[in-house]
Amino acid sequence: MNEQRFNPLTPNFRTEAAKKIASLFPEVVADGEIDFDALQEALSPDLEDEESNEKYEFIWRGKQNAKKIADAPFEDITLIGNKEKSENWNKTKNVYIEGDNLEVLKLLQKSYSDKVQMIYIDPPYNTGNDFIYKDDFSDSYKSYLEQTNQIDSNGNATTTQKEARGRIHTAWLNMMYPRLKLARRLLKESGVIFISIDDHEQANLVKIMNEIFGERNYLGMLVWKSRVKPSNQGESAVRPQGDVEYVLVYGKDINETQFYGLKSDKERKYPYSLNGRKYRLATILKSNRGINSRKTMNFEFHGYKPSDTQRWQAGKEKIQELWDRNQIEFKNGTPFRRYFKDEENEISQPFYNFMLPSVTGTAESGKKRLNDLLGNKHGFDTVKPVPLIQRLIAATTKDNDLIMDFFAGSSTTAEAVLQQNLKDNFNRKYILVQLNDKQESVNSSFSSVTELGEERIKKVNEELKEKSEQQLDYGFRVYELQKSTINYWDENPENFEKQINLLNNAFTEKSTDDERAREIALKSGITLDESPIVDDSNYHYLKDDKEVFVILGNYDETLLDELNKERRLQYALVVLKEMDSGSETKFNLIEHLKQSANLMNHFNLEWI
Repeated sequence: MNEQRFNPLTPNFRTEAAKKIASLFPEVVADGEIDFDALQEALSPDLEDEESNEKYEFIWRGKQNAKKIADAPFEDITLIGNKEKSENWNKTKNVYIEGDNLEVLKLLQKSYSDKVQMIYIDPPYNTGNDFIYKDDFSDSYKSYLEQTNQIDSNGNATTTQKEARGRIHTAWLNMMYPRLKLARRLLKESGVIFISIDDHEQANLVKIMNEIFGERNYLGMLVWKSRVKPSNQGESAVRPQGDVEYVLVYGKDINETQFYGLKSDKERKYPYSLNGRKYRLATILKSNRGINSRKTMNFEFHGYKPSDTQRWQAGKEKIQELWDRNQIEFKNGTPFRRYFKDEENEISQPFYNFMLPSVTGTAESGKKRLNDLLGNKHGFDTVKPVPLIQRLIAATTKDNDLIMDFFAGSSTTAEAVLQQNLKDNFNRKYILVQLNDKQESVNSSFSSVTELGEERIKKVNEELKEKSEQQLDYGFRVYELQKSTINYWDENPENFEKQINLLNNAFTEKSTDDERAREIALKSGITLDESPIVDDSNYHYLKDDKEVFVILGNYDETLLDELNKERRLQYALVVLKEMDSGSETKFNLIEHLKQSANLMNHFNLEWI
């Protein structure tokens, strides 16, 4: 049993890390704080030579701030559902979120930690343009020159050759670092992340991924031919032309990572039948020359002995075992092995690091696909091909797995999930995140990227429904990043009078009970695809591993007895809105909980 106030903040990971350190090394805690000198002493057998302060490290301006932003909690934000933009809200398990992905990733930490099997992202490639992700560590050109000692405090140049490229790298790294750190926490231990990148930041991306995910969890650098049309203009015609892009691959824990055989489009033929079982024949002989020579495997079996240049593929004991299992057949005096259809797996193909256009498609084919769905007025110059992402999904996910893309763009990942589900009859789910920025391209007929992405998903759903009668999840829930429904105490003295007026109201005036309950559920660990059982202003959320009651209406001392009848898991969290005149009821409810062993063992109470 636990009784406390509801904490609406996203997790503070430095606080969480300190708790874990304290539990592992209680001797390093002094006056409630970590004594880092004592911690270093406790770890000294694992530390490097203390006389050497030099180490391999990747540093850039703003890195420490980027780390802080990844770990610091956010407040005053939530996700509000938009049923008008959604499709099949009540049944779908797919989610599309409109909002800055840094804030969204923070909000998803409690509800989606260790739940995502695969992440695919196609972040900005950093070709020198300004980013639309306005984090707190943005840097002006002048500030960069001052910090790198290229101008003095008066703005006078200290060098004749100003270097600005570092600022461009810095902005990109500061944008990516906290997002990747937060994303790692959402992956299952067996999860895999794929990141599309080109030459501009490929080297730097490897360095920060080695730091965040660990170099030991590097799984490879996939290469795919992104374009097939050469440039024939000026010097570009004779210089090396970049026709490939990369997909960087890391596992959360390489010891847990699973890959599944990629199924080939080829089909085996089984022209023979034995006792109703279809089978095919293949040679059971092998060359007996050079390095393949095995004298012990050239033996007589059932009156047949291979020529001196051939041998059996296995030893006599194994060949006898195959014979006993009806898996050897002599045809015109020559032995063959029978392969029964009911015993063979589907044909698989290698997962090569270099992927041919015939397998992945190209940027041109990706754009053509988007044109076919939405017309050519979408404003996207380059679009990832669906088969590329489909291949990654097929290689690393199975039925009911969750796939995430927090740079969703034109929603190619959503289509790839749907297409692969149709192909193997699985029910994978997706969660997409996209900044709701305006489409400033004059060629776009869409007001925002999110409008375009959602429309693409709807078009794909319509197409696949007509193409197949297969029952797939063709819906998606749309959530929008907005201000919290919960009133926060502002410590600014200038706002004291305003805050006093909010003391008797825990929630914002414009918010609804549905929105308030959803925020509390999300920040208590309930995923966005779950719908509650609603009884007036009371909400009951249930997942396989989490149960939450949100009580926003009136109640009395018998509340927990009633909730205990509805409880399905061993432990349930109850979050209650404090009633206007409910101090006595609150006291009696807590006392009743303390005095009932049955209730104490099953409920935790939090107040708001």
